Amino acid sequence: MEFDHAGIATADAAETAALFTDLLGAENVHEETDENRGMRFVFLDLGNGYLELIEPLGDGGSIATYLESDGPGIHHLAFATDDASAALDRARESGIQTLDDEPRPGAWGHDIAFLHPRDTAGVLVEFVEH
Repeated sequence: MEFDHAGIATADAAETAALFTDLLGAENVHEETDENRGMRFVFLDLGNGYLELIEPLGDGGSIATYLESDGPGIHHLAFATDDASAALDRARESGIQTLDDEPRPGAWGHDIAFLHPRDTAGVLVEFVEH
């Protein structure tokens, strides 16, 4: 498994994208809106991984709630895998609680699954199946 991206919660993805484009020379390579989950995603390519900027579309939803309680910043770390189901099974076998029973559709057409941060040193860990 290797690093895929860091998810950053932000109230304004365009503003945050401009910041990291200027600061790091990152290139905006993908944008999408998921009305069902109430989120907008912007992916910036760093060359060895991505920054995934996550903006809530309104007051509801998990990212809006996260911003209200924790403010903007790193929301999760994501790791690429060829088999998210197998990665979830390995986590469960290691005694780690999963937030997803099975992989589910995520941004950019990838299947994703999350681990509970209580069992991963306070870090919300995402598996991304490419």
